[in-house]
Amino acid sequence: MSTGLIIGLVIAAIVIILIIVVISTYNSLVKLDERVNEAWSDITVQLKYRADLIPNVVETVKGYATHEKDVFAEVTKARSATMSANSVSSAAEAEKSMQGALGRLFAIAEAYPELKANTNFQQLQLQLQDVEDKIQAARRFYNAGAKSLNTKIKTFPTNFINNMIGHFKKRDYFEVPDDEKSRIEKAPEVKF
Repeated sequence: MSTGLIIGLVIAAIVIILIIVVISTYNSLVKLDERVNEAWSDITVQLKYRADLIPNVVETVKGYATHEKDVFAEVTKARSATMSANSVSSAAEAEKSMQGALGRLFAIAEAYPELKANTNFQQLQLQLQDVEDKIQAARRFYNAGAKSLNTKIKTFPTNFINNMIGHFKKRDYFEVPDDEKSRIEKAPEVKF
């Protein structure tokens, strides 16, 4: 074999290896990006399910505590913010409002023994506790996916390849303010 042919084969092999690395890296970024999209979708589904339960809870409490209009308005406003949240940061802010509003609503319920004994109210509380657990799990899944994607985007050679492509962006974590974390990290306590 001639020297020119060997050099040509070596260059062709290097080009093929580089193409394989770029394709492999791009595909891994696509997979991580889709995992984060799926996790975000899970969060929005759970937030919508909880938002759909809220009017039932409010109506049940209204039957016993009609004079608590400001709390009902706060819950309705928080529900609206949750439904209109279209980013991670706006969803986290809406989550903060919703947790506060629900806390006040259930504090009112504590003052009405007949309400606490109401079967419908008890079932709604159980459903809300279940959805809160699912929201927490979905949030952890989303944050894990965001961490994996963000790490991949920042590491070499992926960062170099992504800068050339410019398609994949860092994802925000679904975080809440520190003063809310201790309350949100555990599901609401249901007392009968």
